[in-house]
Amino acid sequence: MKTMKAVLLSKKTDAKDIVLSEYPIPTVKPGWVLVRIHAFGLNHSEQILRNSEINVPYIRKPIIPGIEYVGEIADASDTTFSTGQKVVALMGGMGRSFHGSYAEYALIPAHHVFSVSSALSWEQLAAVPETYFTAWGSLFECLHLENNDKLLIRGGTCALGYAVIQIATTVGCEVIATTHKESKLLLLKGCGVDTVLLDDGTLVGKVSGITKALELVGAKTLHDTLLCIEKNGIVCHTGVLGGVYALNTFDPIKDIPNGIYLTGFFSNTPTQAVINHIFDFLDHHNLIPYIGKTFDFSEIAKACEDMDNGKVNGKTVIKVTEQQ
Repeated sequence: MKTMKAVLLSKKTDAKDIVLSEYPIPTVKPGWVLVRIHAFGLNHSEQILRNSEINVPYIRKPIIPGIEYVGEIADASDTTFSTGQKVVALMGGMGRSFHGSYAEYALIPAHHVFSVSSALSWEQLAAVPETYFTAWGSLFECLHLENNDKLLIRGGTCALGYAVIQIATTVGCEVIATTHKESKLLLLKGCGVDTVLLDDGTLVGKVSGITKALELVGAKTLHDTLLCIEKNGIVCHTGVLGGVYALNTFDPIKDIPNGIYLTGFFSNTPTQAVINHIFDFLDHHNLIPYIGKTFDFSEIAKACEDMDNGKVNGKTVIKVTEQQ
């Protein structure tokens, strides 16, 4: 039986304790494709899996974590894909309901695999799928972003925040972004943000004219964000960086100001059409996805440690194969 290197989780695991194991290369089945993974990005949701979610019964164990990757079709099975075709894959239960991206190969339902035609390197491609799909959906599907908007990004120094900044500034919006770390103020300014704010948990009275807001800190600051928006403005709740996942005392009638719209984006339903739009946008504007740091697959434990400790400014990318 042919094997591959992979990360396997069966219990709560600190980043420093992550190891690569030998595991059988998956066998294809109808409706699924086998992908040779060239690179993948790390995500906060994988940290949540390692730290706590691994213990819940709906997680099959052992599980290979990881919710996105880029690579090429190794076996197309009965699908319309072809061997060697360049693809990206994300979400759909990956890394939870079935094995994910922390491996050299992955078997995934064909409906969550998307063809790409791009001159970006494998590492650059790996910074796109989950991060830019979430940014794109939050900005255009949920916030209906337009070039005359004044956009507040609460929690701007995560990988998603940098992608949102890149897209929004390219569209022509005025962008205000926050961080709770003073050391990262200059990083945001260097990304083209118009106004950078140090977030102490309260922005009411410190900003004005905000028409759209992307809440990446999450429920922890959501109520304050709602109070910062101009009438007829929209708030999109996408992130949970603040570590608070629900508000048990939330009263929609009282806590959502009159004339303010609250929505949220969940990235579990990507489509080929949207993936095409994202890569067309990047290509048309000659944009290179922002990568904070790239690690070799052998350094996966160090990469996860640095992500957990906030040492990487932007997307963390894992290189599984050598650049071709």
